[in-house]
Amino acid sequence: MHRKKLTALLMILPLCAYAQVGDHRSDLSIGGNAGYVLSNVGFDPKVSQSMHGGITAGLSVKYVCEKYFNTICSIYGEVNYASMGWKQNIRTSKDEPVINANGTAEEYSRTLNYLQIPVFAHLAWGREQSGFNFFVQAGPQIGILLNETTAKNYETPNLSKDGSGRSNTIVEQESMPVEKKFDYGIAAGLGAEWSIPHLGHFLIEARYYYGLGNIYGNTKQDFFGKSNNSNILVKATYLFDIIKSKNNR
Repeated sequence: MHRKKLTALLMILPLCAYAQVGDHRSDLSIGGNAGYVLSNVGFDPKVSQSMHGGITAGLSVKYVCEKYFNTICSIYGEVNYASMGWKQNIRTSKDEPVINANGTAEEYSRTLNYLQIPVFAHLAWGREQSGFNFFVQAGPQIGILLNETTAKNYETPNLSKDGSGRSNTIVEQESMPVEKKFDYGIAAGLGAEWSIPHLGHFLIEARYYYGLGNIYGNTKQDFFGKSNNSNILVKATYLFDIIKSKNNR
């Protein structure tokens, strides 16, 4: 089912570029983006987590191909560095911090640094070159794991059954490096764009990503049945025009 959804999105994207209905556009703009990512990993069996915070930044390109009635149709893509991962919420059965043998509350997080490439169908309503517009966009995203780092303050997890140990005793992931470096999924976002003639385009966006792949094996012989990335992010983008249609408003 996940593969069918991804295939459908890949088939939809080219329609924007080749559509013949509406007012043709051929506007190209490029620029950069930066933002903040809150992520986790969907483990099964479940691992208790809070959100892992990280940064994302990269290059952006937008090609406007058509205006269909009031809808501005574009293809939008990025090449990004993104710091994702998971942060464990280590608590006792009484929802208290788990104190380790060293006398400190246990903390564990894993940072996964990816090179990501999303490609979106981008639909906007409003002004094209002078003023504001509102947009939604969705499409596939792929990623390659560049490296990973672990931060923890203990050697051995406290799994005591006297009430002072962890309520969630799944710890296999703590010693397992990522097995599958290629990530893929679907992303969707909404935002606003402010265009200023001769200066450029300023965009702000909130986006959600759901991974369709897993970071660990998920066969019957593997421990985890599921281990997919997911995140929400807020980012700002600046674009400047390379090619601009003369009849845009």
